[in-house]
Amino acid sequence: MRLDLFDLQLFLHIVETGSLTRGAQYSSISLQAASERIKKLEQHYQVNLFIRHSGGVKLTFAGQVFAEHAQAILQQGQQLSRAMAVFSEGQHSNISLWCNSSAQSEYLPLLLPKYLVNNPNIQIDLKEAESNDIIAALTNGTAKLGLISSFFATPQLQTLEFSDDPLVLICPEQHDLSTGKALKLGDCLNYPFVGLMQYHSLQQSIETLARLLHCEIQYRLRLPNFSAIAQVVANGVGIAIMPQRAAQRLAKLYAFKQIQLTGDWANRKLLLAAKNFDELSAAYQHFSQFLLSAEIQKVLD
Repeated sequence: MRLDLFDLQLFLHIVETGSLTRGAQYSSISLQAASERIKKLEQHYQVNLFIRHSGGVKLTFAGQVFAEHAQAILQQGQQLSRAMAVFSEGQHSNISLWCNSSAQSEYLPLLLPKYLVNNPNIQIDLKEAESNDIIAALTNGTAKLGLISSFFATPQLQTLEFSDDPLVLICPEQHDLSTGKALKLGDCLNYPFVGLMQYHSLQQSIETLARLLHCEIQYRLRLPNFSAIAQVVANGVGIAIMPQRAAQRLAKLYAFKQIQLTGDWANRKLLLAAKNFDELSAAYQHFSQFLLSAEIQKVLD
């Protein structure tokens, strides 16, 4: 005898109504058909599931155990259906991924084409935002999934490590700092900077650390993105701090020196964050597994 989900649902309808007749009606089958199906279940498991009486039926102890397992199996069946719906032809899912500027410019363009080609029914909406704003959006439910810097505290979120995302100093090739192999932030603060705009969380975090060292960063210029900063630094205007991956990409276009920065603040990571990964929809969980997969980590190394 094959286990039939319909029989399990019929059984639970009978349990809920306390009546074989009403259970059959809820299942849209005849009383005779319902009776035969329950009889086959009892014969298969060699137990009595119900005690029949004039007012209807009630569960035996075996029936109570059977009901618990029937509910669990039906719930698993529903979860399976939702999970498979992500891959069903004609079923489209929209995923909104909030990400900071480093993730948006340096990581996702390399990874997302593979996922989208292999999942033609998925649409991804990237929302670039500051890490602290992403944390707030995840916390209040505006966002479901985000890539954030490990620099920020996330007490109300679940996080998983996505990638290393260290910061480096870039400077003109003939700069005083250009011969250094590793620098602390304090070594750089007496020189003029080229920075991101005031609202950018990376720049804000660097300024906070500078103030802890009783220094204020002196800016020659503020620009909206890493590419513009690299171009200006290469032309001798000042020094800057940016993600290592961005510096490596831009070094192919502009001539500047890259120098490692020391300290936990500089050796940051990108984290995949959600309020609760287990409560995400199947589409979001599948996408999260892709981002964290060993295959993707090899691409990023």
